[in-house]
Amino acid sequence: MTEKEFMLAALEAISHSIIEHEEHLNHLDNAIGDGDHGTNMARFSRIILSDLPELSAGNGDLGEILHHIGMRCITEIGGSAGPLFGKFFLQASISNIGNTSMDAANWVLAFDDGTMGVSMIGRSTEGEKTMLDALFPAVRAMQEKLEEGQSLPEIFLAGAEAAENGVEFTKTISANKGRAAYIGQRSIGHQDPGATTVMLMLQALHKTAIEMNVE
Repeated sequence: MTEKEFMLAALEAISHSIIEHEEHLNHLDNAIGDGDHGTNMARFSRIILSDLPELSAGNGDLGEILHHIGMRCITEIGGSAGPLFGKFFLQASISNIGNTSMDAANWVLAFDDGTMGVSMIGRSTEGEKTMLDALFPAVRAMQEKLEEGQSLPEIFLAGAEAAENGVEFTKTISANKGRAAYIGQRSIGHQDPGATTVMLMLQALHKTAIEMNVE
């Protein structure tokens, strides 16, 4: 197994998971947004699935793969999901341009960079009922496991669990960013769909790492 094979398998797993949860994500977004987050992310996922053969035939530059994903998200997806998730992948790509392998430290750095990119473009931070309420806790948990010398599957698992806790946290707070900010206090009790998508991504990464015996 090559690092490129793992990344492409992870992207495939992420895409299938998002498509599987399309209606659920729309249902979550319908309560506090425009109701199309699932549709937009599923469309993006189908585009990525169609791009996988092209990416597989590429030179194995993992940063270029992440950059490609980010650009496709920005140019093809509407709503807030396109710029935000696109920025995540673009920022995550920067430290990996030219890399044909990514160790655990590279993966954690990619998530950290991607999270900071989303925070910057969205002028947002943790506690505002956005995808950052899953990303920031996930990055902290992943960094902790990295410092402990844990394997990549354990790092992804910690990130997924922290993201899940972050999703639960979004139910307890009101939104003050994006479309959901218009309903303010009435958004309390509803979980954020963007944070839910981040959780699905990390769960898929963990599952793929286990299935492919990544260390």
